Amino acid sequence: MHEMSLCEGMVQILEEQARVQNYRRVKQVWLEVGALAGVEVAALRFCFDVVCRGTLAEGAILHVLETPGQGWCMACSRAVVVERRFDPCPECGSHQVQVTGGEEMRIKELEVE
Repeated sequence: MHEMSLCEGMVQILEEQARVQNYRRVKQVWLEVGALAGVEVAALRFCFDVVCRGTLAEGAILHVLETPGQGWCMACSRAVVVERRFDPCPECGSHQVQVTGGEEMRIKELEVE
């Protein structure tokens, strides 16, 4: 389950930023997760609660903002929404779709004290 290591990385970022920005507790985290990031959101939520125990983010609320996958169809020259990798273009049916977004996972916003 790589969601556990993703959450461990998030907590490490939160702790580093606490030192830089001088906060002592994280109350809420808004996390943007792309549809093509390969992240299971339910597992991420569970792991977040487990990994945050005993840290400055213990008890923090995790808000997951899911963003759609995006692509560019080389056959019909259109920007399209991509639900899964290797799906055909929803406009023309071509499989020449280059992914242009929706692969990211980033901390978008924090509420701290």
